[in-house]
Amino acid sequence: MSSTLYDRLGGHDAIVAFADDLLARLKGDAKLSRFWANLGNESNQHQLLSEFLTDKTGGPASYTGKDMKTAHTGMGITEDDWNIFLTHAVASMNKLGIPAAEQGEITAFIGGLKGDIVEAG
Repeated sequence: MSSTLYDRLGGHDAIVAFADDLLARLKGDAKLSRFWANLGNESNQHQLLSEFLTDKTGGPASYTGKDMKTAHTGMGITEDDWNIFLTHAVASMNKLGIPAAEQGEITAFIGGLKGDIVEAG
């Protein structure tokens, strides 16, 4: 039996480390930080990202947040914003030493979300 992406990444601790690093990068980015300016409950954001990643990688948690289209509608996320996000995601994966094959799997499922998240060219 092959292991899940969740298991190959290192399970819960690895997902949390990725969420921590990625959120810090996104919130610290001069262009993307505007998306967090008026959001409250920072722990909820981290929890939802961790749940989402755990669910999408075959782990034991189910994502309880809004679907991606609903969650991002009205935010005005552009193609440029998306590309900056991807750059940060790759930087987080590289920092954490995630192997290329697993990075490809993560990038593939993240890429499938683009149509629900990007609203403007």
